[in-house]
Amino acid sequence: MIGTGYVGLVSGTCFSDFGHVVTCIDRDAAKIGELQNGKMPIFEPGLDALVASNVEAGRLSFTTESAAAIRAADAVFLAVGTPSRRGDGFADLSYVYDAAREIALEMDGFTVVVIKSTVPVGTNDEVDAIVRKLSSGSFAPTRTSPSCQTRSFCARARPSRRSSKR
Repeated sequence: MIGTGYVGLVSGTCFSDFGHVVTCIDRDAAKIGELQNGKMPIFEPGLDALVASNVEAGRLSFTTESAAAIRAADAVFLAVGTPSRRGDGFADLSYVYDAAREIALEMDGFTVVVIKSTVPVGTNDEVDAIVRKLSSGSFAPTRTSPSCQTRSFCARARPSRRSSKR
C-alpha cells in the first residue's frame, strides 16, 4: 500500500485483518515512525486496535523503503494524494504517476497495480503506459478500487467474512 493517509492506512489495515500480509509505504518518515510506535495519524474508531493486533500478528508493517515491499508484492495499491491544482482545480496526478514509476522500476514478475486514489477517467491508461514503458516484468492492466467514503466508519464497515484463499 503506497500512502498512509486515510485511504491507505484504513485499507491496508483492513486487508491485513482479512489475513493478507501488508506493508504500508510512505515517504513521510515522521508518520511512519509514529505508526511503528502505535500512534495513529488519523481518527478512525477502532483503527488503533486493528493496527496493533495485525502488527503483533506479523501481517502489517510500515516503512519508508518501498523497493523490497514492491518486489515481494503480488498487488500494489496506490493510495496517494490527488490535491486540486492551483488555478484550474483539476486533480494533480503527479503523486500517482510518481508512484507508478516507482512500482515499475521495482516490481519483480507479475504484479497487479490497483489505484485507490480519487482519479479522473483515463488515469488507469496513463498508469498502464508508465508501468509498461519502465518495467521489465509483466503486470495485469491497472485496476481501480473505490474506497469507503464515510470517514470514522470505514474500519467498522468492512465485511465480516474473511476473503477465501483459492
